[in-house]
Amino acid sequence: MASLPIDIALDGSRGRIAAFFATTVGKKMVMAVTGIVLVVFVIGHMIGNLQVYIGPEAINHYGELLRELLHGGFIWVARGGLLAAVLLHIWAATALTLDSWKARPVGYRRRQQWTESTYASRTMRWGGPILLIFIVYHLLHFTTGTAHNDFVAGDVYHNVVAGFSIWWVSAFYIFAQLVLGLHLYHGVWSMLQTLGLSHPSYNRVRFGISALITAVVVVGNISIPIAVLAGVVS
Repeated sequence: MASLPIDIALDGSRGRIAAFFATTVGKKMVMAVTGIVLVVFVIGHMIGNLQVYIGPEAINHYGELLRELLHGGFIWVARGGLLAAVLLHIWAATALTLDSWKARPVGYRRRQQWTESTYASRTMRWGGPILLIFIVYHLLHFTTGTAHNDFVAGDVYHNVVAGFSIWWVSAFYIFAQLVLGLHLYHGVWSMLQTLGLSHPSYNRVRFGISALITAVVVVGNISIPIAVLAGVVS
């Protein structure tokens, strides 16, 4: 019986935590934190991929390092963390969307809605599913090789050049990066707002950070399929 107060305290703590994440603020906090994880990954992934410009040895060594770090355990820990971040991000986005629909069953007039939101924010709900489809295809294309016409395990440079040599594959990647740009811009803007930069005096800072991150990621990622099609990387 001595442990009963401790059990009650633990149950109370869990209840308060669950209640917090059931609120709009809690869900937005989940979106912000998982958004940070995903933005950091996207930037790191882009930097790693840009090594294709250095040559086969550099990018193949990078791929080998990821596979062998911590005796092969690092990549699985990273994948598990990213999967958890993606699932929590989707959950929070879906929950917030449903809450928004319930709060406004009639809906705003189209003109009023457009004046109170950006184009990027209006595309978030269909951009998310498109990016999810792209992620699945990207894994099948460059990770497992299932969707690759000439996949060579361990030869990252060859797989990139062979994959992007097909114009419609490159076109799909470019389109997906443009969608990512819209999603990334509004996501970073909202994330900074949730984390405290919500005062109007900070809007210029939020715009600058959001635009810079978006431009760097989109231009960096799009440059690779274009370079392959143009013969710069071959």
